[in-house]
Amino acid sequence: MLKRHNQLRNTFLRILDLLIAFSAWELAYLLRFHIIDWPPAIEIPSHQEYLKATVVVVILTLMVFTLSGVYRHQHSLRLRVEGWLVIRGAGGVFILTLVAAFFYRGFSYSRIHMLYFLVCFVLMLGLTRYLVRRMMNYIHSRGAFLERVLVVGDGSQSDFLIERLKELKPIGIHLSGSISLAEQSSENPGSKVLGSLEQLPQIIQQQRIDQVFISLSLKEQHRLEELKDLLSEQWVDVRIVPDLGSFRTLHTDVESFAGMPLVTLVQSPMTGWNQVLKRVLDLAGAILALILFSPLMLLIAFLVKITSPGPILYRQQRMGLDGKTFFTLKFRSMRQDAEKQTGAVWATENDTRRTTLGVYLRRFNLDELPQLFNVLNGEMSLVGPRPERPVLIEEFKSKIPNYMLRHKVKAGITGWAQINGWRGNTSLEKRIEHDLYYIERWSVWLDLKILLLTVFKGFVDPNAY
Repeated sequence: MLKRHNQLRNTFLRILDLLIAFSAWELAYLLRFHIIDWPPAIEIPSHQEYLKATVVVVILTLMVFTLSGVYRHQHSLRLRVEGWLVIRGAGGVFILTLVAAFFYRGFSYSRIHMLYFLVCFVLMLGLTRYLVRRMMNYIHSRGAFLERVLVVGDGSQSDFLIERLKELKPIGIHLSGSISLAEQSSENPGSKVLGSLEQLPQIIQQQRIDQVFISLSLKEQHRLEELKDLLSEQWVDVRIVPDLGSFRTLHTDVESFAGMPLVTLVQSPMTGWNQVLKRVLDLAGAILALILFSPLMLLIAFLVKITSPGPILYRQQRMGLDGKTFFTLKFRSMRQDAEKQTGAVWATENDTRRTTLGVYLRRFNLDELPQLFNVLNGEMSLVGPRPERPVLIEEFKSKIPNYMLRHKVKAGITGWAQINGWRGNTSLEKRIEHDLYYIERWSVWLDLKILLLTVFKGFVDPNAY
């Protein structure tokens, strides 16, 4: 519904952004070499070479803005959010343009021109976004490109739907009201009750309704046949919001299969290009990390060998994507017979099973550096929920709701829960909450953010025993 409603706006914005990218590049050339010209250029470079570069700039703008989610409807609801995404997208275009210019040896582009381009690009994007919003508000106020919506149903799900529909007013979705099926219903503060179900045809005509959202509770499902009869002679679009009860959804999707609506409740976000991008980031990051940390890893291996008897590396079975098991690699931080008497248990504070070196390896998470090889092997990712042992999962999955949903992505060396302090001997419920937050909102940008935060605050963990 929202995708279709926003098609014209997004097409217009894409074309406008490409024109702005071209104009900002050209304006930066005029400012650098003809208007400001400071510091004075020894000679004015060929405009033709700069004109050729606009093709690359325009292509990068289209690619970066699309991948960073600038045109997603939920990001266009608030000017501040959309503004931040536009600035981030412009920064991405700027960085990639610098990289392209560095590798192009046929011509040397002015770095001052590049800075002028970034400033012009951001200012022009900000101004046009503001003007487009003002224009769309005016158009909606005149009744054009406006979708009038009516909600049919009662209960918490209907209330939630009404609250979300109210937020769509900036993109032209107008909530006209609701219809209650209960004999006595408390009116939602965000939407006035326009009448009873029997009055539905009259309300549609009087309010000039375009779309009817049917949000029935489980005990109201028997009234679908009555609703079908009442709507059969109306011109409105009809949409059903199914009541899923307590079923936890993860990347819900709706598609048509053999003429039937097929609702996917739980699925992994790592499909198609998402899977490719994730793997490219993992490979590049793991190779870079191994190069940077190889001296430290060799030193740790030497220290493990000389400070305690036993192997340098420790292999432990863990569960990863789709419940598949694999063996993680860690620098050994406990004595060889650590679990002979205790079995599979979490480490505790002042755990006597740890070696002297292992205390520090675990505190600074350095024992997990060999898991970079698990990432190269495709068994783990740089970012994701931390993998757990199958024997412990058997215990957790029946006690903690939605625990198994964390296995819809690859396990990671670091993750959203870890950088927020939920690792080691901490609340499992909080950890799962953060893991699901990460899966639901996954993007390459979120992975990069988590990796950056890990560098600054993820290595020292007071809960790592």
